Amino acid sequence: MNIIMVSSECAPVSKVGGLADVVDGLGRELQNRGHTVAIILPKYDCMEAGEIIGLEVEMTDLWVPYFTEVIRCSIYKGIVHDLKCYFIEPQSEQKFFNRGVYYGAADDAERFAFFDRAALEFMYKANIRPDVIHCHDWQTGLISVLLSDMYAKLGMQNIKVCYTLHNIKHQGIASPKVLDMIGLNHKEYLRKDRLQDDSRPEYINLMKGGIVYSDSTNTVSPQYAWEIKNTDEGYGLERILIEKDDKYQGILNGIDYDTWNPEKDTFIRKNYGISTISDKEQNKQALRERLMIAQDNKPLIAAVGRLDPQKGVHLIKHTLFYALENNCQFVLLGSSPDKEISEYFWHLKYYLNDNPNCHLEIDYDDSLAHMIYAGADMIVVPSLFEPCGLTQLISMKYGTVPIVRKTGGLSDTVFDANSIDGKRQNGFVFNDFTYAGIEGALAKATDLWYKDSAAFKTIMINAMSCDYSWNHPAESYIKLYRNANES
Repeated sequence: MNIIMVSSECAPVSKVGGLADVVDGLGRELQNRGHTVAIILPKYDCMEAGEIIGLEVEMTDLWVPYFTEVIRCSIYKGIVHDLKCYFIEPQSEQKFFNRGVYYGAADDAERFAFFDRAALEFMYKANIRPDVIHCHDWQTGLISVLLSDMYAKLGMQNIKVCYTLHNIKHQGIASPKVLDMIGLNHKEYLRKDRLQDDSRPEYINLMKGGIVYSDSTNTVSPQYAWEIKNTDEGYGLERILIEKDDKYQGILNGIDYDTWNPEKDTFIRKNYGISTISDKEQNKQALRERLMIAQDNKPLIAAVGRLDPQKGVHLIKHTLFYALENNCQFVLLGSSPDKEISEYFWHLKYYLNDNPNCHLEIDYDDSLAHMIYAGADMIVVPSLFEPCGLTQLISMKYGTVPIVRKTGGLSDTVFDANSIDGKRQNGFVFNDFTYAGIEGALAKATDLWYKDSAAFKTIMINAMSCDYSWNHPAESYIKLYRNANES
C-alpha cells in the first residue's frame, strides 16, 4: 500500500511527546514490511534540521488559498530515519511555523488548519495519490473534511483517511472562521452532526471533524479507547465516539527496540539481556556515580517524563519522600511547561541537593534517560489518565519494574499478578489516584526487593520477556487500512 502520514510531529526532527515516536516507529515498521510510506510535516524553524538527510527544495510555488488571498509555500524533501519526509514552509507574514515553538501560540488552530489545506494542495498538485492518508490528533483533523468536501471533487475521491487520537484532552476548539480561512463555508459545518462542539456550540471542534469525516478512527490502547467512549475522560466527545463505534477501535502503541534495547544501548556502561540480567547492577553503579548517589544496598526508584497533573505529579513528589523515609533511593528526570510546577521541583532540587539518596534533574537528557532505564530497579508512572504510555514499555525492556496506576495503556501492558488470560506479573499496579494508592504499590515492590530477590528477579524477567515492539501494532494498522479501503 501507498501510505501518507500527515502529522505535526515526527521523531527525532520535531518531537514534543509520544506522537513523534509513534509516527517514526510505525512509519519505519510499515516501510520495512514493503509498504510505501512518506510523512508530511510543518517546516518549523525550531526543528532539529540536523536530523534530516539530504534536505532539499522539492517545490517553490505551491499557492495555498487563505481567505480571499493565496499564500506561497515551499516544499522541502529529506530523509528522517530512512523515511521520506516533506516539509511545508509558508512564505507569509503570519510566519505560521517560524515562532520558535511547536505549539502554544494563540493562533494554533489557524496555523494547523492552513497546514492541512497546504498538505492536501501539495498532494493534489504533485499528483500524489496514496491509498491511505493517516492523520494524527487535532492538528490534522481537517484533512478528512477537506478531502471529503473539496479534494474528492478534484480527482482524489478514492483516498481513505485513518485518524489516530493520541490524547483526546486536546481537541482543537476554534472559531468557525478558521474554516472560512481555508475555503470552507463555516455555516455548513456548525452543526451537531459535523464540527460543532457539543459543549460550546458557538465553536468548532477540529478533532471531532476528524472523527466524523474519517473512514476509520482509533486511539493508542484498547483500554483508553473504552475509557474515552464510556467515561468523562472523553472530554465531551463520548457521544460522537459511540455514534461512530463501528469504525472505532484501540491499537496499542509499540516502541523502537533499535533505540531502546539494553543488549545494544550505547549510552549504558554494560549491555545485558535476560540471560545476563545480573550485569544490570553495573548500570546501577554507573548511574549512581554520574548523579553522585550513595552506593548502598537499597532499591533505586525512578521517575522519567513530563511533570504535569496528568502524569500524577503530586504522586511523583510523594514517591520521592516515601523513598527517602523507607530506606530507598530516588531519581527524577523531567521538566514541566507549568511555571509553578517547575519552580516547585527546582526548590526541591536545592532543598535535597546534599541528600546522598536522591537526585532531581529538572530537564530532559536523552543519554541520562537511557542510564536511568538501565540503572533503576523500579519506575513510577502514576498517571491520572494515560492513552498508552511509553515509559512503562521502555522500562520493562530494561528489566526496570514499573509501578503504575491502572488506567489506559498502563492497564493494557502492566499486570500485578496472574490473571485469567494468563498474563504473568511484570510490575505493580494500583487503582486509586491517591497517596494511599501509590504507597500500597510501593510497599509491595520494595518489600519484595528486600525480602525475596528471586521473586523480584522473576518479575524483572517477565517484564523483559514482553514484546511491545511495533510488530503487532503494525499488523493491526495494516488491517485498519485495508478495511478502510474495502468499505
